[in-house]
Amino acid sequence: MSSTESSSRTADKSPRQQVDRLLVGLRWRRLEEPLGFIKVLQWLFAIFAFGSCGSYSGETGATVRCNNEAKDVSAIIVSFGYPFRLNRVQYEMPLCDDESTSKTMHLMGDFSAPAEFFVTLGIFSFFYTIAALVIYLRFHKLYTENRRFPLVDFCVTVSFTFFWLVAAAAWGKGLTDVKGATRPSSLTAAMSVCHGEEAVCSAGATPSMGLANISVLFGFINFFLWAGNCWFVFKETPWHGQGQDQGQGTSPESTAEQGAVEKQ
Repeated sequence: MSSTESSSRTADKSPRQQVDRLLVGLRWRRLEEPLGFIKVLQWLFAIFAFGSCGSYSGETGATVRCNNEAKDVSAIIVSFGYPFRLNRVQYEMPLCDDESTSKTMHLMGDFSAPAEFFVTLGIFSFFYTIAALVIYLRFHKLYTENRRFPLVDFCVTVSFTFFWLVAAAAWGKGLTDVKGATRPSSLTAAMSVCHGEEAVCSAGATPSMGLANISVLFGFINFFLWAGNCWFVFKETPWHGQGQDQGQGTSPESTAEQGAVEKQ
């Protein structure tokens, strides 16, 4: 019994010891440096960006009152949200004739491409910043000695900077189109029953777009964070050191040439 208990204890301790070693090996003070601190901000704002866009949902609506006394006022409520494939969102348009009661309609537009690209980029940024922070905090010696890591980090940072600019601008334009397609006035304009004299249509409340607007703001904040981090990552690459060495190497030659000119 003692041997089995000791073996179980050692088996329980080994994962704990590995976790403890991993946590002890982290250099948390590097988060106070610009390269580590900005990566933490990139990680946070990536969550804010794809979370605010991916979790959005709203409602638009209208009311239809038929002039026929046999039918009551019909309230139309249409729910929509991410990924904003509005052409798949259905609602029932009431009909004021006696033969039929309603007709199935759809909202107009498909704005899933910019929204999904925005959310996907945020998720990729989230995972990359986690991996970069682990390497930077736990394996910083490998990061500084191996020249490939800073170069890869710099190329990826530049790529994410460009993609965040494109994603934020595209999603901002897509959100403007979503607002136009989900306005209650657009809903009443698409219903044929509202164009005749047989019914009176009234627009409902305008959908709240606060969370979606914040997601666009987070997208541009991510762009500025990644753009600002390009300089700090570039300083870790061999390219920055070569530029300094060339600058220091030319200064003695230039001073020697100036001395020779002065002697002549």
